[in-house]
Amino acid sequence: MNRSVPSFFVYGEPDRPLDVGFMHVETVMARRNVHLGQVAAHRHARMAQITFWTSGHGAYFIEDQRLDFLAPSVSFVPSGVVHGFSVEPSSADAIVVSIADSALMPIRDQTILALDAPLMLTHQGGDADWSRLGRLLEQIAEEYRLTRPGADRVLTALTAVALTEIARLRPEQFVSNISGNRLLASDFRRLVDQHFRDNWPVDRYVASLGTTPHLLARACEQAFGLPVKAFLNERRLLEAKRLLLFTIRPLEDIAFEIGFRDAAYFSRFFKMRAGLPPSEWRARNTSDSGA
Repeated sequence: MNRSVPSFFVYGEPDRPLDVGFMHVETVMARRNVHLGQVAAHRHARMAQITFWTSGHGAYFIEDQRLDFLAPSVSFVPSGVVHGFSVEPSSADAIVVSIADSALMPIRDQTILALDAPLMLTHQGGDADWSRLGRLLEQIAEEYRLTRPGADRVLTALTAVALTEIARLRPEQFVSNISGNRLLASDFRRLVDQHFRDNWPVDRYVASLGTTPHLLARACEQAFGLPVKAFLNERRLLEAKRLLLFTIRPLEDIAFEIGFRDAAYFSRFFKMRAGLPPSEWRARNTSDSGA
């Protein structure tokens, strides 16, 4: 992937930090005035996307592949993967579900779809299967739009089901020949999820992945827009935020859980990156969410 490929929040908007558990749902043509049906190559550094084409036809681009499609069709693109599309804006539309990596974490255990590789499935197979997936995506869009009590939990559950329905459609159509850098970045992220609590040094990740420091640094920067050490720190920060938001565990326990042996050092680490000490961040964010 070329480093000049832009990274967006949603298409046409500058990349920005995402709230823990962030999800966003809209149609492709809601941004018609931005792209006019021609979405250039881009990526999302910390956010995956499901795109379910409800009408029209066109070409979808994932990494170095062009995939022609006819609705209904669906794609799943993990964070860091370059993608884009070309369609006729007067006849094509899709539902796009954007899911922060932090929101994907609990979903991983609830779906049979591998969430580290991109895929594109076109309308082949049973109509009933596509109709079921379409109803699920429409329900996700409605749940997002209505913002009723418990919407975050419902959206997480529905998204896990939708991803499983995608996996059931035609698994042999999965996109598999993604770039070596992207594969290395995916393997690195998976390893970080397993070992960030263990305080592995960078050279241990390098050795475990059978790569070099230079190749890992390049893959991490291109996929996630971060140096390796910054990516490791962001993963620990994300886990700290999740524990602060969704548990009542004391700071000392949270510090130990994410690999710190000193609660005071954890507090300095957190404040430097989140702008507030962890206790103040928890109070502000749980108050804002009504928890």
